[in-house]
Amino acid sequence: MRKPAPAAVERPVTGRGPSFLLGLIGAGIQASRTPGMHELEGDALGLRILYRTIDLERLGLGPEALPELLRAAERMGFCGLNVTHPCKQAVLAHLDELAPDAAALGAVNTVVLREGRRIGHNTDAWGFREALVRGLPGAPLDRVVQLGAGGAGAAVAHALSSLGVGELLLYDVDSGRAEALAARLATHGGAGRILVAPDLGRALETASGLVNATPVGMAAYPGLPLPAALLRPDLWVADIVYFPLETELLRTARAIGCRTLDGAGMAVFQAVRAFELFTGRTPDAERMRRHFERLGNG
Repeated sequence: MRKPAPAAVERPVTGRGPSFLLGLIGAGIQASRTPGMHELEGDALGLRILYRTIDLERLGLGPEALPELLRAAERMGFCGLNVTHPCKQAVLAHLDELAPDAAALGAVNTVVLREGRRIGHNTDAWGFREALVRGLPGAPLDRVVQLGAGGAGAAVAHALSSLGVGELLLYDVDSGRAEALAARLATHGGAGRILVAPDLGRALETASGLVNATPVGMAAYPGLPLPAALLRPDLWVADIVYFPLETELLRTARAIGCRTLDGAGMAVFQAVRAFELFTGRTPDAERMRRHFERLGNG
C-alpha cells in the first residue's frame, strides 16, 4: 500500500507576478519536499510557481520514458524540470546542451527548457558542498570513503574533490561505474586523489569520513548500505538521503558516537541553485531551509 503524500502547506495569496510551470521526474518521489520549497519561495518573491511531480513508479514507467516525458513537458509549457533517481545519467542523451558542471560530472539534476532547447545543469555538487561545510565544520578530509558512484555520487565526489579531499575512495556494487567516475574526475583535478576501493572494510580502516551516496536508507530502499560493524566512533558520517531524515545509517552511527550529517542541507541547497536557474531570481537560502522544515511538519 502506497504511503499518502505529505499534507499540503497553506500558501499565501500573492499578486500576479511572473509564472513558472516546473516538474520533478523520478521514481518514488511523492514525499519529495522540492515542489513545496519552490512554490513557497516563489510566493515569498511574488512569483507564481506551479510545481508537479512526475513519478515513474506511479506511472509504471522507467527511464526509457524520458524522451516522451521531455516532449510532453515542452508541449505543455514547462519552464524546467528537476531530475532524480534513476534518471540523472539517463537524461544526458536527450539534452541539447550541458552546462560545465553537468558535463564534468556526467549527471544532470536540473533541466532548463528555454527557446526550444533543453539545457542540463547539476546543482547537487554545490548543494552537497554547502551542506558539508555548514553542517560538519572542520570535518577532516584526509581520507574519505564514498558509497555509490551513480548520478548523485558523481556530484558528491566532485564536491569533495573541490574541497581538497586528500584521498577519496569510491565503492560501488558496480565496480565499473566507480572506475568510470574516478577516471572522469581525474581529468578535473582529481588525478591520484580519487580512487576505487575494491575492499570496503579495508578502505574504512583508516578513513576519517564516510558518505552514503546510494539510495539505500530511503523509505523505498530501507536498511544499511554497509555492515554496521565497519563504523567507528571517530568516523564522521554523511547521508544524502533525506526521506527519512534519520536513516538507519545515521541512527546507527550516532549511537556509537559518530558526528553525522543528514540529507537536508544538500536537498535545500541544490534547490536554491535550481530555483535561480529556473526563474532568474536569487532565493533566500535560509528561508528555503525553513520551507523544508515546515513541509516536514505538514
